[in-house]
Amino acid sequence: MAHTTTLVRGAELRARFAVALAEMYGSEVPAYTTLVDVSRAVNTDVARAQGEAAERLGSLERITAERHGAIRVGSERELQQVGRVFAAFGMHPVGFYDLRDASASSVPVVSTAFRPVDPAELAENPFRVFTSMLAVDDARFFDAPTRQRLEQFVTERHLFGEELLALADRAAAEGGLPEAEADELLALATDAFRLSTEPVDRAWYVHLERISAVAADVGGVPATHINHLTPRVLDIDDLYRRMSERGITMIDEVQGPPAWEGPDVLLRQTSFRALAEERTFREADGSVVTGSLRVRFGEVEQRGIALTTAGRDLYDRLTAEVDARRAGQVPGHESDAQRTRVDVARDVWRRHLPRTEADLVLAGLACGEFRLVDASRAGRARTVTDLVEAGAVAVDPIVYEDFLPRSAAGIFQSNLSGTGTKDEDAGGAHYDADRLSAILGVQVLDPVELATAQMQRSLDALSARLRTPITL
Repeated sequence: MAHTTTLVRGAELRARFAVALAEMYGSEVPAYTTLVDVSRAVNTDVARAQGEAAERLGSLERITAERHGAIRVGSERELQQVGRVFAAFGMHPVGFYDLRDASASSVPVVSTAFRPVDPAELAENPFRVFTSMLAVDDARFFDAPTRQRLEQFVTERHLFGEELLALADRAAAEGGLPEAEADELLALATDAFRLSTEPVDRAWYVHLERISAVAADVGGVPATHINHLTPRVLDIDDLYRRMSERGITMIDEVQGPPAWEGPDVLLRQTSFRALAEERTFREADGSVVTGSLRVRFGEVEQRGIALTTAGRDLYDRLTAEVDARRAGQVPGHESDAQRTRVDVARDVWRRHLPRTEADLVLAGLACGEFRLVDASRAGRARTVTDLVEAGAVAVDPIVYEDFLPRSAAGIFQSNLSGTGTKDEDAGGAHYDADRLSAILGVQVLDPVELATAQMQRSLDALSARLRTPITL
């Protein structure tokens, strides 16, 4: 009789990987455990108060288990290798984020996020890792001698061993691994993101830190590490208050869209400030001493509805309007320069956005799935709007699974030790999704296209159920 080997599949590997990283990070950054505990308490209270409505953007089980991590690498080789590692867990590159001009501070990185893309896979375990690569060839940040030394430093280190990469490639090709090999993969992959105990060259680190604290964290240390790990919460403002009441220092505000009485769109994020962590340093005379670095922090997120291309364009216009009003550039709104960004944004949101998720979808601004609730009411309706008004169809929001460059840069900036330097007169370096795709050897997927395709599949299924073409 043939013997069959049971594989630990990608989704299960991903779930175990997320737990292993969380346990490791919690031991390294105890305040993260507090953040998780408060997130769970907030989610429980929101679910109790809102009932089923609390789960419209994912089940409570998914939301409470949900995490995203963040790492930083220093070269194309390292990015390509980390892509191979994440592929083992069913995580694909989605989105291109350029943080170099998204903040007033010096943040010389470009990023993508590795995550599952199939809705069923996301529902099972949506673990993501926001992955930034140092743009070493951008002369606005790095002069020629620094760039040469950075490239040499990164070339000489090895973040991912050959055994890990071989197991990862096998898991990706075969859709999983037998139990023993799965355990080995998880142990090696988790260890690859553990905070290194090797001494940091202080002079080199300080040189990079003057340019950018982010650059120092990427190119001034012997290995990569989890920079932050992020639980998901259903009420980020309540979490912010509760963390502050516990005496934990939070960044100045919640990043992203404002809190208001209408639908949550895209993503809101905040964090506690980076904590001093003990590290060892090698001095110029060769001696090794103990010191500390403030690099890692605890971030939390609240996810909203995904937007269409038209919705993202509107969001960008509203964000620009908020900036202009706060700069005193909008006649009649000069006093906005004295108000907080969130307060001004709330006013702008109220003027321009529909008040419900369903209305956002029906206006072509957001992505939703269409659920047939009473076919007898469909009549001769041929549009989703008519079907919703007739009570035949309900609209369920599609959760935004991705990130915002400005918010990511804002979180980074709020936790930096200084603003760094940038020579705007020097030539930059061109990066886009195509360049990252070439580096990774796989296509960097577009988050708007993924959400829009999910909505179209739902529309097609509705048409099939009603046996007639239905349009938005």
